Amino acid sequence: MKAVAVFPGSQQVKIIEQEDPQLSQPDQVMMRMLDVGICGTDKEICSFEYGTPPAEDDHLVIGHESLAEIVQAGTAVERFQAGDLVVPSVRRPCHHADCLACRSGHQDYCYTGDFRERGIKEAHGYMTEYVVDRERYLNRVPPDLREIAVLAEPLTIAEKALAQLFWMMQRRPPWLDPQTPPQERGRGLSALVLGIGPVGLLGAMTLATAGFTTYVYSREVPPSPRIDLVTAIGGTYVSSQTATFSDVAAQIGNIDLVYEAVGHSHFALQALRVLGTNGVFVLTGVPGLEAFVESDPARLMRDMVLKNQILLGTVNAGPDAFASALRDLDAFRRRWPEVVRTLIAGRYPPEQAPDLILGRPTGIKSVIAFDAPG
Repeated sequence: MKAVAVFPGSQQVKIIEQEDPQLSQPDQVMMRMLDVGICGTDKEICSFEYGTPPAEDDHLVIGHESLAEIVQAGTAVERFQAGDLVVPSVRRPCHHADCLACRSGHQDYCYTGDFRERGIKEAHGYMTEYVVDRERYLNRVPPDLREIAVLAEPLTIAEKALAQLFWMMQRRPPWLDPQTPPQERGRGLSALVLGIGPVGLLGAMTLATAGFTTYVYSREVPPSPRIDLVTAIGGTYVSSQTATFSDVAAQIGNIDLVYEAVGHSHFALQALRVLGTNGVFVLTGVPGLEAFVESDPARLMRDMVLKNQILLGTVNAGPDAFASALRDLDAFRRRWPEVVRTLIAGRYPPEQAPDLILGRPTGIKSVIAFDAPG
């Protein structure tokens, strides 16, 4: 079967042939991969910035945003059968007995760092024709979401962050009455999203669905389908080419939430300076090693203390975030059907994966489909 793999030693990205996987444990299922999304992490791995093959191999099959159909279930599998659609999670627990997070099924909070991540770190990913995995790592997908369920994994980034945020909101006066319905949790509050890539756009859609008055700030200038998407969901787009952070703060007023989705430290520090009183700043991007960035830590510390601010970092996701992502995708589909149709830029055969990953992105999300015409 075909797979898209990166070879760190020889610095190659290519299509390989490998044997079909087989079930070896009763709680395993075999999946036929339908869609595998391409993201910035794949680009960084294929640029050899990071990415670690399994110990026994010289290559890493990439891909971690996926949708699959179950074709065979082991004898101990209870929740799934052949024909079911699933989205697999990414991270697998470490082996340390004293890691409370991993031992309680919350490996996205792993203490040791010895976790494995499919398609990223020490475990092969999903950009291949068939994959075997354990039942516990799969999330059921309603058939109605077949066309967009590949977006569930990138959406979990926002879902995990917002789950923590909403938990805090209920305990941080004067933000939220604990009895507030989920669809109104952001009512009366403002949110500023940094970045107009897939993670930023999905985050903006999630915030808008929750009732936040949503702004998106990035470098892009019109005309742009991404900017059109922000407008279509009722958000306001501001370009960094025409407005500074001070301008944005003057336009919004008190900024209750900043959702960072660019992975650029200097940009994030500039935004932190305009976070409002009682505000929460959520970091989701992972910056590379950068040159020295000038900042004023004394001012940042004073603001965080005197304005009751919170700085929150979040990575990976667990079952609750996947369940929330699938619910919100369904909400997006019902509320903004035309917008949802624009999220997938196209489905392409695996032979085009190296060029799509290493080239300039087009549209919002490109997807590898092993049954796409060549």
